[in-house]
Amino acid sequence: MYRPPSEADSFILQATVGCSHNKCVYCDMYRDKEFRVRDLDESLAMLRMAARYEGASLEKLFVADGDALVMGMDHWIPILETAHQLFPRLRRVSCYAMASNVQSKTDEELQILRKHGLSLLYLGPESGDPETMRRIVKGGTFEDHVEAAQRAHQAGMKISVIALLGAGGVARSKEHAEATARLVTEMDPEFFAALTLTVIPGTPMERMEAKGKFELPSIDGLLRELCTIVDLARPSNAVFRSNHASNYLPISGRLPHDRERILKVLDAALHGDINLRPEWARGL
Repeated sequence: MYRPPSEADSFILQATVGCSHNKCVYCDMYRDKEFRVRDLDESLAMLRMAARYEGASLEKLFVADGDALVMGMDHWIPILETAHQLFPRLRRVSCYAMASNVQSKTDEELQILRKHGLSLLYLGPESGDPETMRRIVKGGTFEDHVEAAQRAHQAGMKISVIALLGAGGVARSKEHAEATARLVTEMDPEFFAALTLTVIPGTPMERMEAKGKFELPSIDGLLRELCTIVDLARPSNAVFRSNHASNYLPISGRLPHDRERILKVLDAALHGDINLRPEWARGL
């Protein structure tokens, strides 16, 4: 199973298996899984099992797999109610979500989910560049992600936006970085994370690379993309992280408060004054 770095101390409930979209050309996380929603009784049994070991101390619950928000209300509500009954200190429930998952819920349904404790959605547009989004088969447009963010916020949920350095390749590196900054501004997340694309064997992205249709930017190119995104993005107040294992340079701070400091760190890295994460230490 996969989860965001910030969910390292969460209990992971695999209420769905795989990803309902499962078409992103760079991703192999769920390619060997046929998407399904797990039987509700199985999910509730997993929660009860967790309660026997961690019921008194568990504070965070992450509902997996790839876009668990796709589940119907008939699954979400019992899961949320049971979790809050079993874990008295539970303060956060979160999940991965696609823009289409949010759009498929009514405003009332989103508000009900928030009332029952679903408080944070991880949305991964990866890019704000329409051409890049089309090429990676993201499954949502710039406008879709803005709408999803606005509706989640209106329901009282927080969002974490995920961008993927290198997603536009060398050909659209500039467009990718600038448009991603615009999308982060429009989505105005509470959390913003940058990951770095890895071309994984067996994915459509690898076949595109082999045919000369995609070229991953150099390390300097990837760092310059991050410079552009940090420099141009204007979220109101977002916790920023590049601490995922895929990145060459872990950075943290707040935007806009720490913008200048982060840019200075990136500039130092580009000039060779800061050691980057070695290849052997990188991962997914």
